[in-house]
Amino acid sequence: MEPLKERIRKAAHERIDIVPYNPAWPRLFEQEKHHLQNCLPSFMIGRIEHFGSTAIPNMSAKPIIDMLVEVTSLEETKISIVPLLEAQHYEFFWRPINGDDGPVFYAWFIKRDAKGNRTHHIHMVEKHFEHWDRLLFRDYLIKFPDKAKEYEVLKLRLARDHPNDREAYTKGKTEFIEQVMRAAKAYYKKSG
Repeated sequence: MEPLKERIRKAAHERIDIVPYNPAWPRLFEQEKHHLQNCLPSFMIGRIEHFGSTAIPNMSAKPIIDMLVEVTSLEETKISIVPLLEAQHYEFFWRPINGDDGPVFYAWFIKRDAKGNRTHHIHMVEKHFEHWDRLLFRDYLIKFPDKAKEYEVLKLRLARDHPNDREAYTKGKTEFIEQVMRAAKAYYKKSG
């Protein structure tokens, strides 16, 4: 098995391709959700949500289904879930929430197809993690298609400018995401 640093380096430099919206994405999410619910210890799993750009109708995106999975304990996830999914050829990374040296980590898995292309990103977090706020971002872009279109244009430009640099691509989206998150929190608090 490759050293962790090399696996991270390779994953961070895989090509970024943005493709037109695929109406099969919600079905692919449901299939993977069903699989996870059937293969993982049910007492450890809570809600499972589809988030990210593939969860937003009509938005171009990287063809990778982002999934947010609530786990009761990340420590127990390392012991019980990681070996289960690694045995099914999911790649596992223990990721920091903020930067490379953040004190709080979460479990992140990459699922690939037979050709080695990423198909799913599975983010496992506990129920109190800020990751759940990303559902506000998703819901806000669904509610406001003009904002979703603005995000799509930004992502297309960043993918063109940084085709093999996922870190630069992600950093380039940060300001827009923060702006939308502020608007989403205010909107949902008001309409509450």
